[in-house]
Amino acid sequence: MAQAKAGDTVRVFYTGRLDDGTVFDSNVGGEALTFTLGHGELISGFEDAVVGMEAGHSATVRIAANEAYGERAEERVVVIDRSELPAGFDPKVGQQLRFGSPDGAVVVLVTAATEETVTVDGNHPLAGKDLTFEIELAEII
Repeated sequence: MAQAKAGDTVRVFYTGRLDDGTVFDSNVGGEALTFTLGHGELISGFEDAVVGMEAGHSATVRIAANEAYGERAEERVVVIDRSELPAGFDPKVGQQLRFGSPDGAVVVLVTAATEETVTVDGNHPLAGKDLTFEIELAEII
């Protein structure tokens, strides 16, 4: 039976868990995730786990934060004075905002808001977390 390798397009089912067992994402019972190995479409640790698998096989892999969404960077947490925001713009805690930057769009999460300031966090929500994935290779296309 063929093993998945770089350049193959594959379809997988997966469940992602945090160290405390919390499921943060899953497509089990839904549509398979389709991607091409080696194209960098997913976090490297996930793609690496699929390489060498055969269709119909499953694996559980723990991916360290640095191979997943990276370590948390406190310099990505920024306090913005409300006077720097557009007039009438009133961001709420939990809201995601998209800002333009020289490197492209940056998505941040509003984590605090006072009458004077708004605090935003540009870290990925899973940054700094080790992740465990249960992966089933459904098909090599």
